[in-house]
This record gives sequence, C-alpha cells and structure tokens, in this order.
Amino acid sequence: MLISVLLSIPLAIANPHYETGRVLLGEKKSTEAIQAFEQCIAETPKADPVSIDCHWEMGWAYWLKNDWSNVIKHWEIVQKSQPDRADLNQYLGQARRHIGLKELLEKGRNEAVATFRSDVPEGTTVRLRAVGDLMIGTTFPAGCLPPEDGKNTFADVADWLKDADVTFGNLEGPICDEGKTTKCRKDAKPGSCYAFKSPNRYTKYYKEAGFDVLSTANNHAIDFGESCRENTEAQLDQHGIAHTGRPGDIASMTVNGLKLAVIGFHTSRSGHYLNDHDTAVALVRALTTEHDIVVVSFHGGAEGSKAIHVPYGQETFYGENRGNLREFTHKVIDAGADLVLGHGPHVLRGIEVYKGRLIAYSLGNFATYSRFNLSGNKGLGVILEATMDSEGKLVAGKLLPTKQVGQGTPMKDAEAKAVDLIRHLSTEDFPKTAIQVAQDGTLAAP
Repeated sequence: MLISVLLSIPLAIANPHYETGRVLLGEKKSTEAIQAFEQCIAETPKADPVSIDCHWEMGWAYWLKNDWSNVIKHWEIVQKSQPDRADLNQYLGQARRHIGLKELLEKGRNEAVATFRSDVPEGTTVRLRAVGDLMIGTTFPAGCLPPEDGKNTFADVADWLKDADVTFGNLEGPICDEGKTTKCRKDAKPGSCYAFKSPNRYTKYYKEAGFDVLSTANNHAIDFGESCRENTEAQLDQHGIAHTGRPGDIASMTVNGLKLAVIGFHTSRSGHYLNDHDTAVALVRALTTEHDIVVVSFHGGAEGSKAIHVPYGQETFYGENRGNLREFTHKVIDAGADLVLGHGPHVLRGIEVYKGRLIAYSLGNFATYSRFNLSGNKGLGVILEATMDSEGKLVAGKLLPTKQVGQGTPMKDAEAKAVDLIRHLSTEDFPKTAIQVAQDGTLAAP
C-alpha cells in the first residue's frame, strides 16, 4: 500500500528541493536556485529522472549567470541519460558557442586598439546602405508566398540597394526547406503565433537585389530550430552573402582596402546578447583591433505603432526585456563601434549622432510579405546611406524613402513620408544630437 502511494506522488514533490529551485529560478534568483538543485542532486541517485531534471534546471540557473562552462557540464550529464530531451541540443549548442567567444574576448583585452593601423590612401571611404526587416515569403503557414514566387520582390528598389559599397539588412526567419517548429501549437489561434521559414530558392533574390551582409540576430532566427539556422548560414555562404547573428558569427570583409566588421546583437542568448553590455563592449573592442570600421546591428526595443519613440531606460514587450537602447548604443560606440543600425520595433525611429558616429534606432519594415501588419507607419521603410572615412567617422548620409504595397512589396515612395517622419522623431527624441535631415533626405551631423 505504501509503495503504491509513493508511486502516485509527483516526482517534484518527492524531492522538495527540485520544486524550490524551480520557484527560485522563475524569480531569477540563480544563486539560491543552484543551492536548491545541488541539494536535490546530492539526495537523489544519479540515474533517477529527478536527478536528471535537477541537472537540467541547474544548467538554466548557470545560464542566468553567464557561466557557460557549468551550463555545459550539467547539460552533458542530461545528454548522456536523455539524448532526445526536447530543446537540449539546441540550447547546449548555444552554450558551446558562447564558450567559443572566449578567444575573441581575450584578444580584445590583450591587444590595444592603437596597435592597428590601416595603410589605405587618405580620403578613402566606405558607403554603406542599410534596411530594416526582411521576410519575403514563408511556407509556414501555407499560402504566404508572393506572386511569381517572389522573383519581382525587389524589382522597384534594387537599383537603390545595389548602389553602395556594402548593403545590409535584417533577415527575419530562417531560409530552409526542412525543419519543424515548436513555437506554434497546432491549435494556435490565427494571428497569435508567428513563425517564418522562406524556401532555399529565395536566397538568390537577396543576392540579386544587392545585399552583401544579413543579420540573423533576431527573435525569428530559430523558429524552426538550429538545423534551419545552420541551413540559412550555408545558403548565404553559397550565394556569397556574409552573415552575423549567433554567438561567434561575425561578418568580416574588405571594402575599398578597408577592413569592415559587422556584428549583430539581439535580446536573446540565441545571438550576441544585447542586454549584456560588458560582453558587448568587449566584443566590439576585440573587433577594433583588426578592423578599420566596426558596424553594430541590434534587434531590440518594443514593437508596434506606439513604439516610434526611443525611451530612456529599459524597454519591455510582453514582459520581455527588450533592452536599454540608449545605453547600449552609446557604450558600443565608446568601445569603438562606428555605426549602429537598429531594427525590431517594426516602425521607424529617430537617428542621432554620438561622438561623430550615427545611430539609427530602427529602420522599420522594408520587405515583409504577408505575415506583418503594414498599416500606418508600419508600412513605411527606408534605405539609410552612411558614408564613413577610414576612421569610421560619418562623412555624409542620405535617407531613401520606401513603402510597402499590397501584402508587402517594397517600393520607392515619391511622397518621402519616411524622411519627414525620421526628421520629426529625431528632433523630438534627441534635441541636442539629432541628425539633420534636408528635404531631399540628405543628412548632416548636428
């Protein structure tokens, strides 16, 4: 009788330290949670499922502390007993990638920026053009691919995109023909969950349009798991498009004899973590030791039509920390970044100049087919042009206004609504440091 009663008791209740640790973990009290899980592990046989669960949760407690060695240590124990555990391989892979940043960070600490000098001729510049969010059709759910299979998506704006030394965009969602998503339940109500996946054959459209580097540091990069993210990188490599996003993935290229790096940040550990300012600073400093120009991209900030202003302090959206963007952007420029490109709010935001470097807080939606709300300001986009000298200082700039028509096809906007909106928002949010915007969209430092 006693045995049958014990068998009916849930495992978490059989070991109260497990449940205590889970509560503490939910409260972000990582140190106390670790102590509880340690007691759980000490009191439970190694092969017991409760012990394995405690190792799994212990890994998450160390994740909160950025202690990647201990994350890996506990999750490798889980892997030996439960190799098919849901999400284990995905997050274990992310932890291992964070460990891979150690060498780069150490290099940034040990090498002075002043040791790097470029030998390009005086007066050499790099003219970069950048756009915000890109998702030109998805096979999930069905019926969300554009007309003529997307081949004319960029037809109206391709000449603007190609007219640059480097063209950048934020790739929302993976490029992948396979993969499964655990993000959306089968019974999810329409409009309550968004997961994107573009076909492999669409990669060529980005190349043909003129894109040289794309960021995958955003909340849709792993909509269909790590395998599709890896496939995305492979597709971009195959088409000669540089990429940045997951921890350790940094785009590096030579343009007009100048070495240029692009590093993407996001408000999730699936990418370089925007909310860990100390590590972000260390990463940027490391990149400045071997590059003339360092460009930082970030996916952060609240979303929607009400998110057009850049607040002071931390932004939240559905309870998630979406970053203290004023602080983050200034810190990475203090560390050596030369240009900061923001995206994520799905609306345009203001632009400021800090220490001679341009910060665009959101470039809005550029080419987002079918699954995006494009009403009002959410349908406006822009191609930002920034010309920088060999030291990364802003020499000249321009705003090329766009809009999306139909379900999300980018077009040039003769009314130039984006130009007027960015001028207004910049002046309101950054009264002393706002970029100056002329009627034709040309830019000048304040």
